Amino acid sequence: MSITTDSLRDALRQVIDPEVGLNIVDLGLVYRLAILDTSVQLDLTMTSPACPMGEGILDEAVLALKARIPASWIVEAQLVWEPAWTPARMGEKARLRFGWDQ
Repeated sequence: MSITTDSLRDALRQVIDPEVGLNIVDLGLVYRLAILDTSVQLDLTMTSPACPMGEGILDEAVLALKARIPASWIVEAQLVWEPAWTPARMGEKARLRFGWDQ
């Protein structure tokens, strides 16, 4: 099994922000995703620090990553707030869904 950041990013596309109904990758909530030896590091943000779903979404992201890596690996995940999220971080699919061309 080949583990790449692309395959892990695909796993994170299964994690949906329930408030907007889009995945966390297309929303631009994944700030960092790195593979280091036998661990995966994830920095994730929310659209607002007041988001009540932050910890739940982070937990879902960890589970999605763990499903794609060997059981002996660890996932180090944290919520980060800098830089602040803006709609400019959204991918094309997300912008189109909300009717924002650019």
